[in-house]
Amino acid sequence: MRAVNSAVCPCRSAKQYTACCGRLHAGAAAPDAAALMRARYAAYVLGLSDFLLSSWHVSTRPAGLDMDRGTRWLGLQVRRSIDLDPTHAQVEFVARYRVGGGSAMRLHELSDFVCEDGRWFYVSGQILS
Repeated sequence: MRAVNSAVCPCRSAKQYTACCGRLHAGAAAPDAAALMRARYAAYVLGLSDFLLSSWHVSTRPAGLDMDRGTRWLGLQVRRSIDLDPTHAQVEFVARYRVGGGSAMRLHELSDFVCEDGRWFYVSGQILS
């Protein structure tokens, strides 16, 4: 993991990492699905596969993650967050990234989240065009 404690958070919130996603990476519960989405993006930027797996709902969680070290994350835009009910939400986002020296690409997804015992979890996502 890169040292980011005093740096601006990788989720591009303009807050310091320790006051933003760093708290969630250290074990604090996300207040809502959008905050967890931002923390998951920051975890991809920082290579925090343990956080990604622990924030993935057990019903859909993969056995492991192969973090591609050649991927460079370029930015996140949370387009909207929809509370479906008190324990279910969706977050639409666009994440920009580059693999190796290739062209920048976009991941546009509508993600499903569930809250269990006061903690939000990523369940699944639908890729949007």
